[in-house]
Amino acid sequence: MTEWPIRDVARATGLTSRALRHYEQIGLLRPSRVASNGYRFYGDQELSRLYRILSLRALGLPLAAIQIALDDGAPLAEVIAAHLALLEERRDRISQQISVVRSTLDAIAKGQTMTMPEVFSGVDQSRYESEVRARWGDEAWELSSRRRNQMSKKQRRSADDQSADVNAALRDAATSGLDPANGSFQRLIADHHRWVTEYWGGRVPDRDAYAGLSELYVADVRFAAVYGGQGNAEIIREAMRIWIAVNLEQRG
Repeated sequence: MTEWPIRDVARATGLTSRALRHYEQIGLLRPSRVASNGYRFYGDQELSRLYRILSLRALGLPLAAIQIALDDGAPLAEVIAAHLALLEERRDRISQQISVVRSTLDAIAKGQTMTMPEVFSGVDQSRYESEVRARWGDEAWELSSRRRNQMSKKQRRSADDQSADVNAALRDAATSGLDPANGSFQRLIADHHRWVTEYWGGRVPDRDAYAGLSELYVADVRFAAVYGGQGNAEIIREAMRIWIAVNLEQRG
């Protein structure tokens, strides 16, 4: 039987080795064997299953639905019908988002002030999945996504309000010229760290993850805009660095 090492499979499919190991962890795709040195190998049967996984993934099915379809041997017509229902739901959601984004663009063009929830209400958060997985690992995305999906509409609204409050407080502190080392600013950072922990489904950001997040706030214009621009994002990054030095242990 011909086998291919994980690095070759990753290169051929465009997936990362981390993604393939994640598929293994959740039981979606197991290697044909694992060598004594830990290297994973995949045979024809595994590659055939991976082809089906990627085909269904390209259609927009979530991993949980793909696993059910493959493991339960669901008829193709049943899988396609479920996918059609998802597409119709997505179409309705996109139509709503288009309406919201048009309103947002119109308000900005007229110079109207908008809150952060209003600005981001038309953004499909799922499109950041690969970015979150790459930066902070699969667990961060899975926990956050699971937490969000399990919420009722009221709970989601409350979580969005909390997000707006936490980030608005940081924006206002930076705008006011408050010293990043000031106790008030540092308490806001502590609140922010707790919020990120909740947002990540209970996974506490360690020193490296939280420092990386502070850099992202400056480097990514989407996040900088939330905090009132590049200058404010840099001030908040400095406050986060100070808080990290005092409150998060260095690895190793």
